Amino acid sequence: MPYHTEKIIPACEQQYSQVIALLEAENLHLDRNLDCTYGLFSESGELVATGSAYKNTLRCLAVRKDVQGEGLLPLLVSELIADRNEQGFFNLFIYTKQKSALFFEKLGFYPVATAGDKLVFLENKRKGFEKYLDTLQKESPTAAEEPSAARQNIGAIVMNANPFTKGHLFLIEQAAAVTDRLHLFMVSDNASVIPFSVRERLIKENTASLPTLFYHRTDDYLISSATFPSYFLKDTDEAITLQAALDAALFTRIAKALHITHRFVGDEPFSRVTGLYNRTLQEALPAQGIELHVIPRKQAAGVPISASKARILLQEENWEQLADILPPASLHFFQSPEGAAIISMIKTMGNLTHY
Repeated sequence: MPYHTEKIIPACEQQYSQVIALLEAENLHLDRNLDCTYGLFSESGELVATGSAYKNTLRCLAVRKDVQGEGLLPLLVSELIADRNEQGFFNLFIYTKQKSALFFEKLGFYPVATAGDKLVFLENKRKGFEKYLDTLQKESPTAAEEPSAARQNIGAIVMNANPFTKGHLFLIEQAAAVTDRLHLFMVSDNASVIPFSVRERLIKENTASLPTLFYHRTDDYLISSATFPSYFLKDTDEAITLQAALDAALFTRIAKALHITHRFVGDEPFSRVTGLYNRTLQEALPAQGIELHVIPRKQAAGVPISASKARILLQEENWEQLADILPPASLHFFQSPEGAAIISMIKTMGNLTHY
């Protein structure tokens, strides 16, 4: 039976309802965070396969049971890959169930990490993650410079810093005080209000006096739109927990490559996503020999400092309160012409809360 591929738009309720029904039949749900959805239709207009994408990840892939085995999914994946390539995404990732991983390996994807027996994360570069680990090791001291493992406390922080506050600085200083070396992973995905180039600059300027700090970009492998879209967009608790477990699995591989023994996070009174993320880390990391330290947040005027509050104050240009929660380099930047341009952009945005 001949089939044809169509790009499905949300406004087409009849086609979208078929997508939802097909996914539900495969015990899947339609992801809230999607850029495009494609369907494979029969001559009579019935949906027999579907697939979607968000940035550089392919997701929500399903084939109707009665036509499985006819080689339909490769057609759909090819369409999705072409769509993503047109949008400038070439390093692509797939989430899938454990039982489906082998199928995608046959299509040229390679497993990177698993979250228990529920989720496998694959990419289309054979040695993509290994090359990332090589980069991290090159950014770290050489083996000849390293103290013996017996004397070593090596820590890590993963930080978005949107923007960098006195709370971020406090967390780094607390971690640096109890470690011989501290690896700071800067979330390099440009999904935040403040561009990564600015976040990276402010992180480095504000922490320049700490000699045991080593900086790394996270690329697509830690808290990125590929591995953890719920960090940037509201999602269900189930999705957040699964994505956090995947992120923990990726971090564990990184920790082994860099001999990291301690992970530091700030406590989370505000963000549901980060709260669930911290809880998942607490369950996953100790079993891998990594101790998780939850550091109480620094306060200003009796209130825990948060990047969400800083963004709201920037929107209001409330410099008096910003001086209480932003370190000098951050405050100076946002009072500059370059910072003013970012504030103008922030003012056009609605809800600035981190979920």
